[in-house]
Amino acid sequence: MSKKERIRIPEAVGVVCGCTFLVTMFIFIPFPFSKHIFYKESFPHSEFVEFLSALLSICCMVLLGFADDVLDLRWRHKIMLPTIASLPLLMVYYVNFNSTTIIVPKPFRTLLGDSVDLWIFYYVYMGMLAVFCTNAINILAGVNGLEVGQSLIIAWSILIFNIVELSGKLWKAHLFSMYFMIPYIATSLALFKYNWYPSKVFVGDTFCYFSGMTFAVVGIIGHFSKTTLLFFIPQILNFLYSVPQLFHLMPCPRHRLPCYDAEADLMIPSVMVFKISDLNVLARFIMRVFKTFKVVNWREDKDGTITCNNLTLINFVLIVFGPMREPTLSTVLLAIQVAGTVLAFVIRYPLASIFYDV
Repeated sequence: MSKKERIRIPEAVGVVCGCTFLVTMFIFIPFPFSKHIFYKESFPHSEFVEFLSALLSICCMVLLGFADDVLDLRWRHKIMLPTIASLPLLMVYYVNFNSTTIIVPKPFRTLLGDSVDLWIFYYVYMGMLAVFCTNAINILAGVNGLEVGQSLIIAWSILIFNIVELSGKLWKAHLFSMYFMIPYIATSLALFKYNWYPSKVFVGDTFCYFSGMTFAVVGIIGHFSKTTLLFFIPQILNFLYSVPQLFHLMPCPRHRLPCYDAEADLMIPSVMVFKISDLNVLARFIMRVFKTFKVVNWREDKDGTITCNNLTLINFVLIVFGPMREPTLSTVLLAIQVAGTVLAFVIRYPLASIFYDV
């Protein structure tokens, strides 16, 4: 697809990347605890269980992701997979920490106090974090190198954050995160080499699930889940932009990737065609807002037939900047991901004092 020469290439190679990561982590298991083993110090059983539960959740996600690639599951089933895979992680969090209290931002403390105990809703939030991280990467896809590229930028962002925070009180949690991020980056770089335009392999849903679960694991166990979400700013924007289609308020084809103009060798926005009478009140209101802010390419014929671009960040970039070659489009989207990381660090450090005591 999107190539002049339609050559069949391997798909779901993300499972190779995920398995290589898991083998590396299995071999690495003794090293973080070698001091306790050789010097017969008190063994940190809680940290060991965290490590194993994190690997179990990632392993489950790789398996379920590969099942999705093979069986081609529906979206409603895809939402359930990360929830199931995150259960071992949530159980370990409950046994070791069971801390469900959050610090209230300064502007809301007069109403809610300094802190609020979310009780079981905090576990719901962490489970939803796993669901979002896995599916958000999968939704923002469709051009060569984008899935792996955005995941690598997020991984580098988390790693830089961990290095900065090593001097803080939670240095052990950030060291734990680095144990996972460094092998993840190494294995993903190899996959990125073969997935960049013109792609020699496709990553499949396995890689998206594997990546999202890895990020969710380090965010939950490392106690920086809110910061992890900050590195997903482009994915959050893409999700919000896609809501009318994802919730079937508007027609939603299975693949919303851009169309390919073979003569010009350019990517152009893909479209959906429907009747205005097919939209309910909520859908019409949302599209009126989108048209007001000029974030959609909307064309209405006299007979009430509507032609509108598919609601993805990829198509939006093509609307703003015009048709472009696939590698250029991938580069622009990855530049947006880098800009999102810069914004995340600005929010996390200079602007954090506005909302929290830092």
